[in-house]
Amino acid sequence: MSQIPQAVRERADTLHQQLDDANYQYYVEDDPRITDAEYDALLRELQSLEAEHPELKTPDSPTQRVGAAPAERFEEVTHAVPMLSLDNAFDDAELAAFVKRVADKLECDGDTLAFCCEPKLDGLAVALVYENGRLVQGATRGDGRTGEDVTLNLRTLRSIPLKVMGKEYPDLFEVRGEVYMRHSGFEALNARARENGDKVFANPRNAAAGSLRQLDSKIAAQRPLEFCAYQLVSRENKSLANIDAPHSEQMKWLKSWGFRISPLLDVVKGERGVIDFCHRLGEQRNGLDYDIDGAVIKVDSLRDQRELGFVSRAPRWAIAYKYPAQEQTTTLNDVVFQVGRVGTLTPVAKLEPVRVAGVTVANATLHNMDEIERLGVRIGDTVIVRRAGDVIPQIVGVVESQRPATTRAIEMPEHCPVCGSQTERLEGEVAARCSGGLFCPAQRKEALKHFASRRALDIDGLGEKLIDLLVEREWVKTPADLFRLEAERLAELPRLAEKSANNLVNALEAAKHTTLARFIYAIGIREVGEATAASLARHFGSLQALSEASLEALEAVEDVGPVVARHIHTFFRQPHNQETLEDLQGVGVTWEEVEIAGRPQPLAGQTWVLTGTLESMTRDDGKARLQALGAKVSGSVSKKTAGVVAGEAAGSKLEKAQNLGVEVIDEREFLQRLAHWESASSEDAQPTAPEDTP
Repeated sequence: MSQIPQAVRERADTLHQQLDDANYQYYVEDDPRITDAEYDALLRELQSLEAEHPELKTPDSPTQRVGAAPAERFEEVTHAVPMLSLDNAFDDAELAAFVKRVADKLECDGDTLAFCCEPKLDGLAVALVYENGRLVQGATRGDGRTGEDVTLNLRTLRSIPLKVMGKEYPDLFEVRGEVYMRHSGFEALNARARENGDKVFANPRNAAAGSLRQLDSKIAAQRPLEFCAYQLVSRENKSLANIDAPHSEQMKWLKSWGFRISPLLDVVKGERGVIDFCHRLGEQRNGLDYDIDGAVIKVDSLRDQRELGFVSRAPRWAIAYKYPAQEQTTTLNDVVFQVGRVGTLTPVAKLEPVRVAGVTVANATLHNMDEIERLGVRIGDTVIVRRAGDVIPQIVGVVESQRPATTRAIEMPEHCPVCGSQTERLEGEVAARCSGGLFCPAQRKEALKHFASRRALDIDGLGEKLIDLLVEREWVKTPADLFRLEAERLAELPRLAEKSANNLVNALEAAKHTTLARFIYAIGIREVGEATAASLARHFGSLQALSEASLEALEAVEDVGPVVARHIHTFFRQPHNQETLEDLQGVGVTWEEVEIAGRPQPLAGQTWVLTGTLESMTRDDGKARLQALGAKVSGSVSKKTAGVVAGEAAGSKLEKAQNLGVEVIDEREFLQRLAHWESASSEDAQPTAPEDTP
């Protein structure tokens, strides 16, 4: 075994501590001090050190949370102390009766009794066993007496310490808590599943339970699982001076050892305190980023807990107050389709109104047609509706046993329900979209923002907030309306003085004179970026020729495949879009037609890169002139790059070009070559290199 240099050992210890501290700050204190990128960099450095010196790799290292081979099955675990269930209370009277029973049994004044109260997380209960401060076993609750050994999966949770913090802890102890999933993590997990065509989870609890029971811990490691502790269980070890401290005090110990406890935990007195806590938590419930299905009320004194004892399978000293269910069944009466800001059609279920988690729900999202097919839902079905936190109510299941014979299938409309334009859903795509981007009111703001953007018509002074205001006041409905705006009227708008209004009108006037490539890009055809717009302009030469092109003719254009060709073809066949294009030309938007017949492309097949600042033109102008000569303009340098134009303050692209031996020219040389190439192109002659160029 090689001797590890002291500096390396100290650095590994430092990294270990920094990563443990970062986990504590993030998961326990809810106060992250470093970014995810910084955390990942520290972890990679520790992994590198451990790879060079395997002796540094310890079971509690932050690098050892995942990596074991998939298990064939879960081993059975017998809980040393049974994980019992709780009796339930559903209203204030039952809470009051619980407090009275406890006070009578203890022969004390109920108003002076202390209770520790906290949210009842809707997840999966687990027990963690620690020996000498290190995690040695993790198991599910199971039936309360036996569970499953899921240690490898639990080790992947960064909210579970592999080694506890501090020094004052028992030699052997058990921590019980809930594994759960936040709404934000749950939505992201389901979104990825939909993109990949995988099955989605019905709710965060199912997602947490399913993730924790994966035989491959690498899968569990990819799921956004978290752990929150709710109980310290003694294994009759008295290494702590005051093992009989109140439950609330022991929860503070757990936090100091590196475990997350509920930030909403509170100690209250008597019946009134218990009832007030449950009401207060109920008001907060729908604003939480995780599901709770109730509150847990425990007698705070451990001595009192022992005196109270147990009845059947539940303790006398605790009770669960249950809130209304967050899932209910109701009837799906109809489905309508809403159009989003970029034209996406989303099916929305119209439900027979039902109370879910204390709120009346009449609408629920169905996401897309793939989700409808996955659920197998039909209009007229009895459906299961879920509402949790700020998540939009959604249908998560169908009660097929209650399906009437009169149900009917849900069908995607052929035309946009807002503007009447044709809808399109290409093979392999989840979403269907409206093709009336320039005209459709649902897409108006986004279409106008794109139209005015710097790489489109570059209308200086027309920002997002101003566009929002113009649309909301209904002064602008189509791009052509922008050019009808008058300075006197614009000056009436908030924070837009007379000078700013005049400047905007002047900018609009200047923007009327553009290029065909910029105009094609500005009208916002789906998946038509700058490069494709330039290719279309060069290939067809006029907007009319482009708008009349067949699918076959479109697919013949460089960089245009079947999908993009379909988008272009559909766009130009919508009457509303054609009317808007005619309107734009009617208000004076013009461009020079591109000569295409017999015109040579001196830079055809070449790739050029622009970097740094040019004095005589913008980089966009330089890019457009290169593209007009047939070049492709890239944002990165490679061995295939024909040349790099380096302006002032050129950075890493210049350095990479020099390292690869790619030709680099300055702005003066670039202007000379442009003049030569453009002259050769206009004379319909084959170009030759200028005498003074290499």
